[in-house]
Amino acid sequence: MVAAIDRDTKTVIRTTCPRDCYDACGIAVVKRADGLTRVLGDPDHAVSRGALCGKCAIAYNGAFVQPEARILSPRRRIGPKGEGRFVDISWDEALAETAERLQEIVAKYGAETILHAHYTGTCSLLAGGFPQRFLNRLGAAEIDPDSICNAAGHAALGYLYGTSSLGFDPRTAKDAACILVWGANPSAAAPHMHKYWLKETPAKVVVVDPVRHDTAAGAHLHLQPFPGSDAALAFAMLRVMRDENLIDRPYLAAHATGWEEVEPVLDRITLDWAEAATGISAAHIVEAARIYGRGPSLLWLGQGLQRQAQGGNIFRAVGLLPAASGNLGKAGAGFCYLNGGARKGLDGDDVEGTALRRNTKRVISHMDLVDTLSDAAEAHGLITWNINIAASNPQQRALHQALRRDDLFHLAIDPFPTDTVDFADIVLPAATFLEFDDIVSPYFDLTLSAQRAALPMMGQSLPNQEIFRRLAKAMNYAEPELHEADGPILDRLCRQAGLSGFAELAEQATVTLFRETVLQFADGKFPTESGRIEIASAAAEADGLPRVPQPAIEARPPKGWFRLLSPASPWLMNSSYFQDDKIRAKAGPEDLVIHPADASTLGLTTGVEVQVKNDTDSLTMRAVIDDRIPAGIVLAHKSRWPKLLPEHRNINALNPGLRADMAQSTAVHSVLVQVKPL
Repeated sequence: MVAAIDRDTKTVIRTTCPRDCYDACGIAVVKRADGLTRVLGDPDHAVSRGALCGKCAIAYNGAFVQPEARILSPRRRIGPKGEGRFVDISWDEALAETAERLQEIVAKYGAETILHAHYTGTCSLLAGGFPQRFLNRLGAAEIDPDSICNAAGHAALGYLYGTSSLGFDPRTAKDAACILVWGANPSAAAPHMHKYWLKETPAKVVVVDPVRHDTAAGAHLHLQPFPGSDAALAFAMLRVMRDENLIDRPYLAAHATGWEEVEPVLDRITLDWAEAATGISAAHIVEAARIYGRGPSLLWLGQGLQRQAQGGNIFRAVGLLPAASGNLGKAGAGFCYLNGGARKGLDGDDVEGTALRRNTKRVISHMDLVDTLSDAAEAHGLITWNINIAASNPQQRALHQALRRDDLFHLAIDPFPTDTVDFADIVLPAATFLEFDDIVSPYFDLTLSAQRAALPMMGQSLPNQEIFRRLAKAMNYAEPELHEADGPILDRLCRQAGLSGFAELAEQATVTLFRETVLQFADGKFPTESGRIEIASAAAEADGLPRVPQPAIEARPPKGWFRLLSPASPWLMNSSYFQDDKIRAKAGPEDLVIHPADASTLGLTTGVEVQVKNDTDSLTMRAVIDDRIPAGIVLAHKSRWPKLLPEHRNINALNPGLRADMAQSTAVHSVLVQVKPL
């Protein structure tokens, strides 16, 4: 469906950005009578307010609409894996060859030896969910998508609150006295929330982050802990709050279990100890504790915070703050990691067809992907869609070698010729979000948005869901769910959210699903086994973890080593957009940010080349001397495409695949490196 509004000599189609971003911006695709098309921010959208962020504004008017940047037809590999040499073939040929190879693997080795890797190349509901119907019916193993990103945080909040996806309603910021942003960088990862939401609230903004990014620099108070010391900081704040009678004991008595096991730990916490552990002055710890504890306060838990060796424990420790202060169930209070679709009434199991699976689902962590793909007995097939593992995963050199296996059948589905596509046997061209109807469910705001076809599909590309429908037909799968058209599913999802159908959503572009501001856990009930906040968690204990969070500190790097942080770049969306020439120019060379004190010790100045290395690999980078980070840390932004870099490796080459303490999740921000001048 393409509904349009005629405005003089222009046609304007309102759609939504489905990227992995808190903002979910409204987009206006403006098509002029002379054929010129521009992709702009929707001036009527509450988030974008007429302007897209810099990276999307460039990419959506650049690589996304440039035929030379896209995959335009199905392809078959003709050269060695990794060289990216292909010949165009027909859809019929590509589907027949793929079906034959998959059926052969299932018959000889079992469907569980076919792995599929996916994540947030698009976050729209059909393109991101419908392919699971085919993969469930096939019985393929899944590379746990969250293990490369945020699984530890989900597990930690699950122990504590029973859920990680029922966050605060952002509209309640108008009632808050404090917004505590811990381990998130809205200026890069949520640019419109940084520009408007955080600045229009009457609340004092407190940021906890090792990096003085733009959001931190503009905050009322910025606490800059050394990585790995966040749990100690949280316990120090709790100690201050207890000493100043800011603990809400009636709330804890009514809604939590286990506070009595935490309280003795606070007796051992001193500000002197916390100052030494975190690198933050006692005065600033006290100030932050008072601002937050007096409330009402919101806590924004960033995804980067839990990408540490003790990330799960850190999340449980920081997650104590709302419970201990009673900052739940009232206006201006709560915490947010993500807002999931379930609270909007959306049935994810229906979209993904979980009932189609006939075998026990095999789930593999991204931290185990290299070992799994390297073992011919463990992996005979690989399907990659919505993800660029050759750029985003740890052990990059070893992963690329594993992807070169001639006996591993690899199907890649993507709009663009990514690093991962270069290793595939068969490549299928996916359409971009500008080319088909879908639904976007933001993971911050409690809204629902229409993604509408604004441009014709380029070349022979097809939406993900249509590609997997055709694969199901080629495999002779007869289940009706595998062949269901988009329209009925879109209408059903809209009805689940309280709308009449997709036409109503498309007409309004974005719909606010709750008329009144939603108060988080207003009924005092939590989806834990006890129905209460489980500060002391029997489930965590059964999993071999402490019953209660601990004020643990990760060891500082040994002499001559640095803690490497690799956060999001303002110019990339994970590994998306680096194929765009203008984006690459904006991103610039691979810089390594080094504190002036460390640069002096190493004899470095800005602009000189340095070797960054550890036992996993080494890179040549350009030094940038800046005090935005504490001494002992170096910083390099993720996730450039390796094949477009001089050494054909990016910063993930230095990641050995460290694991957090929960959910087999990544601990990428605990990587250690040495730095030497060249």
